[in-house]
Amino acid sequence: MILAKTGNEAFAYAMKQINPDVVAAYPITPSTEIVQLFSNYVSDGEVDTEYVPVESEHSAMTACIGAAVCGCRVMTATASQGLALMHEMLFIAAGLRLPIVMAVASRSLSSPLNIHGDHSDSVASRDSGWLQFFCETVQEGYDTLIQAVKIAERANLPALVGIDGFILSHCQERIETLEDQVVRDFLGRRKPAYNLLDWRNPILVGPATLQDYYFEFKRSEIEGMNQVLPIIEEVQAEFGRIAGRKYPVLEEYRCEDAEAVVVLMGSACGTVRVAVDRMRAKGKKVGMVKLRVFRPLVHSLLKKSLVKFKKIGVMDRVDAVNSYGGPLFTEITSVLYDTDERPWVFSYVYGLGGKEFTPEDAEMVLEQVLTGKEDELVTYVGVR
Repeated sequence: MILAKTGNEAFAYAMKQINPDVVAAYPITPSTEIVQLFSNYVSDGEVDTEYVPVESEHSAMTACIGAAVCGCRVMTATASQGLALMHEMLFIAAGLRLPIVMAVASRSLSSPLNIHGDHSDSVASRDSGWLQFFCETVQEGYDTLIQAVKIAERANLPALVGIDGFILSHCQERIETLEDQVVRDFLGRRKPAYNLLDWRNPILVGPATLQDYYFEFKRSEIEGMNQVLPIIEEVQAEFGRIAGRKYPVLEEYRCEDAEAVVVLMGSACGTVRVAVDRMRAKGKKVGMVKLRVFRPLVHSLLKKSLVKFKKIGVMDRVDAVNSYGGPLFTEITSVLYDTDERPWVFSYVYGLGGKEFTPEDAEMVLEQVLTGKEDELVTYVGVR
């Protein structure tokens, strides 16, 4: 079916088709519409979901955890300060290996107060043990949210699916949706690894382990993340067969003979595509590498892709504040550290607080990377 939907509407529609057992949420801009629209589906009887309105985002994730340990398929949505307020509970969800799926309309963090899109909230949660997907388009957000449920449940890990706040959350695009039953057949029923309400098989959840076994628990969680890439690729392939749309973990755009590329995540990939095409028309050998899966960091794929380029610009829609470059930049340079011939790698920070990022800005970045800039380590794009 062809529909015109904003990112928030597409997320809510996907959630309706998924028909989760429980959704617990507290509204926050720019993700409010996701759960608001989904609550309409609940009140109209279009889903069987138990909708739990709570008093804060911390409580929302707490309720999600309680439902998930009892074997339910669970979803929520949030952004910005709401995701930050959940931070404590994100680690608990991951440590308990609960496949909660969270839709995020990524937004800046205060202070100063700003309601527009960047990756400050999502990237701040990068070490919490959640899978993280960053989407370029509304279509990709719809498709990825559906895939994330299956990936999370196969891996027994929670998953965050992000679209850029307002840039995608409130902008309407033409998308192709699947039929409700096709989505539900694709996902099947959740088969939980354990169920706290199964009194015939009692288990202990969330014990205090102190120094005797804490490390072993965390090592098990880490190994789960280490082994999830094949699951992501399997589910992507399965989804491609039913939808006809495929999303690689890592996408190279016009990189076949590129002398310089930029690496980035999210909606700005579309802007960079335009800039690459313009510069290619002028005979300049540039390209783009789009990273769709940020957690787990697909280091082996990144190394294989990036080592063949001479010059790389890494673009972050978030700043680490006094780190040696943006967060994605430090990840990429770590990946390339032990390669025999390391490329030049430059750090760019752009679009904070929804600051406009234009094709002209992208051309400027590509031109700098191509010529080999020699100014400050980090270039802040578009700052007055």
